[in-house]
Amino acid sequence: MILYPAIDIRGGRAVRLLQGDYDRETAYDADPVDAALRWADEGAQFLHVVDLDGAKAGEPQNLDNVRRIAAAVKCPIQVGGGLRDADAVAAVLDAGAERVVIGTAALRDPEFLDEALAEHGERVVVSVDARGGRVSISGWTEATGRDVADTVVALEKRGVSRFLCTEIEVDGTMKGPALEELGRIAARTSAGVIASGGVGDLSDLQVLAAEAENYGNIEGAIVGRALYEQKFTVAEAITALG
Repeated sequence: MILYPAIDIRGGRAVRLLQGDYDRETAYDADPVDAALRWADEGAQFLHVVDLDGAKAGEPQNLDNVRRIAAAVKCPIQVGGGLRDADAVAAVLDAGAERVVIGTAALRDPEFLDEALAEHGERVVVSVDARGGRVSISGWTEATGRDVADTVVALEKRGVSRFLCTEIEVDGTMKGPALEELGRIAARTSAGVIASGGVGDLSDLQVLAAEAENYGNIEGAIVGRALYEQKFTVAEAITALG
């Protein structure tokens, strides 16, 4: 499994939200490049960057920060937040991202997703975020009522090869990942699955690694708050996942 240290950008800073709530924000780095360099220096193989401002605005708001992060580190980065048309996807890739993460538009605009997959293939990751097993969109502010596993199945049929799955209710809590929901998703798809939300200590990563062995397609874990609050290092996390 690959560890993806998270860098969520809002107002130019690296922050974390609690359960996706924009009103419950904790700021950690005044410059997100500092976070990127820290994780890279500790051995990160891939970084996960989220433009929270872009997620809410519906278009990228932190391209300069993406560009600066990509230039500062040697490891690849994947970037999401506000990618809802072809120009936004191209702008993020041109800024240095290896992958783009598409969320809201994957459900609202099938034609756009099909075009992105045709143009960029496996560089496109689809984010399927849920509360209580039901998909949420628009920066986690809008519930759709769609079952998350059914949604993954439908998107895989359209050509999606990798999903990022977040259970919003545990995101930022450090109380452990939503293993039952993760397993339900992984069992329904042959696409790669990146788990996100809830990791609080190394034992959580060890459990995720065991789940990866059980299902075979859980290929990574995104970790944010636990790294920022120094519950463990990137190197320790990589060992736990290994």
